[in-house]
Amino acid sequence: MTTFEFRTVPHIVSEPGASKRLAALAGPALKDANRVFIVTDKGVRGAGLLEDAAGGLEDAGIAVEIYDGVVADPPERVVLEAAGKAKAFGAEAVIGFGGGSPMDTAKLVALLAGGNQALSEMYGVGNATGPRLPLILIPTTAGTGSEVTPIAVVTTGETTKMGVSSPPLYADMAVLDADLTLGLPKHVTAATGIDAMVHAIESITSKVKRNPVSEALALAALSKLHGAIERACADGGDREARSDMLTGALLAGQAFANAPVGAVHALAYPIGGIFHVPHGLSNSLVLPHVLRFNLDVAGADYARIAGHLGLPAKAGALIEECERIAEAVGIERRLTEVGINHNDLPRMAEDAMLQTRLLMNNPCDVTQDDALKIYTAAL
Repeated sequence: MTTFEFRTVPHIVSEPGASKRLAALAGPALKDANRVFIVTDKGVRGAGLLEDAAGGLEDAGIAVEIYDGVVADPPERVVLEAAGKAKAFGAEAVIGFGGGSPMDTAKLVALLAGGNQALSEMYGVGNATGPRLPLILIPTTAGTGSEVTPIAVVTTGETTKMGVSSPPLYADMAVLDADLTLGLPKHVTAATGIDAMVHAIESITSKVKRNPVSEALALAALSKLHGAIERACADGGDREARSDMLTGALLAGQAFANAPVGAVHALAYPIGGIFHVPHGLSNSLVLPHVLRFNLDVAGADYARIAGHLGLPAKAGALIEECERIAEAVGIERRLTEVGINHNDLPRMAEDAMLQTRLLMNNPCDVTQDDALKIYTAAL
């Protein structure tokens, strides 16, 4: 008998144009809040994606303050600055609007502005205790699934990252608006889409908490993502493909929030932390090589995934398909293409070993020497 727990966000809305009706949709999640703090980045704000949502809230008599200082791989100082501004504003609710970095930052702002726990006490699994302010998350990319995960990743040093993973980080509401992703560049669409596929694949093979619900969601996510990623990259205005990508990313997020990711993410973190490579691309660069490393233990799962996607039911078919998709969408495929050389690999392997929260979920153990061999294969 399989015993498991499963948690997710209690209220999800998926509707093109939903952000324009945010004031009407978000009432129950905002819990009568009259002062809403929106966390985003300058790119999202500059593109005008926030205007309808923020304007609608203001028209409904809600005071709004926008913080747009989030950067990729947000450092602690940004999280703390945003939380300080939220407190000064007297925020009664928080909205994260953007990609994974704004949404992760918004989760922590809701905790820091709503309680007294220090950020330094939150790192790790189950250490963030709350309370927090009401929280709504609205993704503008289809990849991280952060809108439905209890995880936030922070850059804690010059190049190192740490995660906060705890139930209070689940939002009260997630809003999927495919129209917000229509202008997403092809390269970003490709990288974030492959990131979502990695979430689903690693969730299915997660050693610690894999369960029937997370696996069903991960397989459904892969069906959506596999069928849509090349269409969305070929035609950024394909609303159906964009909607499928958002749905796939959300389903994958629900899956890995409960059955966590492993070595692909652990080895991707040093690539992003040291070389500032976007997270989705970092995952894509090591994906096929980690899958090959895991073959002896996870080969049957990979074969099952391949068959689910209409490929030959062989482990190698999944790996080959991941490589084909990366080539088809025009994303970088070698570490050398993002400025990494052989001399960088030992430091990367050492840094990867710090990601114990992730490595413990991998289907087989990864040593520092294993990580170095995987990086060498990806070079």
